[in-house]
Amino acid sequence: MIRLPHGVQDDRVGRRRTVGPEDARSWLLVNGARTELFDVAHESRADQVVLDIEDAVDPARKPDARAGVVEWLSRPDRSAWVRINDHATPYWADDVSALAGLPGLLGVVLAKTEAAEHVTETFDRLGGATPVLALVESALGIEEAVRIAQARGAFRLAFGSGDYRRDTGTSADELAMSYPRSRLVVASRIGGLPGPIDGPTVNSSHPILREQTAVTVSLGLTGKLCLDMEQAPVINEVISPAPSDVAWARDFLADFEARGQVIRDGSDLPRLGRARKIERLAGIFGVQPA
Repeated sequence: MIRLPHGVQDDRVGRRRTVGPEDARSWLLVNGARTELFDVAHESRADQVVLDIEDAVDPARKPDARAGVVEWLSRPDRSAWVRINDHATPYWADDVSALAGLPGLLGVVLAKTEAAEHVTETFDRLGGATPVLALVESALGIEEAVRIAQARGAFRLAFGSGDYRRDTGTSADELAMSYPRSRLVVASRIGGLPGPIDGPTVNSSHPILREQTAVTVSLGLTGKLCLDMEQAPVINEVISPAPSDVAWARDFLADFEARGQVIRDGSDLPRLGRARKIERLAGIFGVQPA
C-alpha cells in the first residue's frame, strides 16, 4: 500500500489537473522505474506530472521502465508527460516509437535538446500532434535556444540547470545562472512560446525553495521543475499572482472601463497589459484579491 505524502488527502483521489501545460507552474518529475508512485503523483497538487525515463533510470532498467510507463498511460483516466532520452542516445528512437499514439500521453520532455532538428524529428515521429517540451541543458543548447523555440512542434522550453552547470563549470550562484535563464526567456518570447520552466531546487527546505522560486519569477520564467510532491504547493503559490496584485489589477481595469478605456499617458499601456495578464492568471489559478 502506498502512503500518501504529507498534504495529499484521500479525497483528492481521481482529481483532474485544472491548469493547462501552457500555464503550468509546477512540473513534478517522477522516476519512471517507480511505477508505484505514478498514481500518487497523479493525485498530487502538481500542475503537471512528468514520468522520467531518462536520467532517473539506470541504462539497464530503461526498457522495463519504458514498458511500465506505456502500461500506465494506456489505462483509462491516466495521463502525464514523459521525459524521454535525448536524440543522440540509442534509447531515443525506442522511446518515441513506444509512446506514439498512447491515449494518456500529454507530451514529451526531450532531454538535452541542442538543435531545432531534435525537436522536429521527435514531433514528427510522434505523429505530428504531440507537443515537445525542449529541455535545454548545455552551453550549445543555450546558444541554439532561439532556433529551438522556433522549431515546429516546440511547445515550451525548460532549463536543465544541473547538467548545464556540469557542462559549463558554472556555479549555482544566482548571478551566474541568470544568463542562461534569461536566454530561455528571450528565446521563448521570440519563438512565440509560453514562458520557460526553471530547473529544480534540490534542497528540501521550503524557505530556500520559496526564495529560489521568487528568483525564477523575477527573471521571467513561469514554471519550475520539482523533485518532490511537497514542493508543488510552494512553487504554485510563489509563481501565482499575489492577492494584492489581483486587487490592484481589478481596480485598475475597473477604473480603465469607467473612464471609457481612455489612455491618459505612456504608462497606461504597460500597466494595462500587466493588469490583464494578472487577471487572466488569477482566474486560471483561482487567486482571489486581498
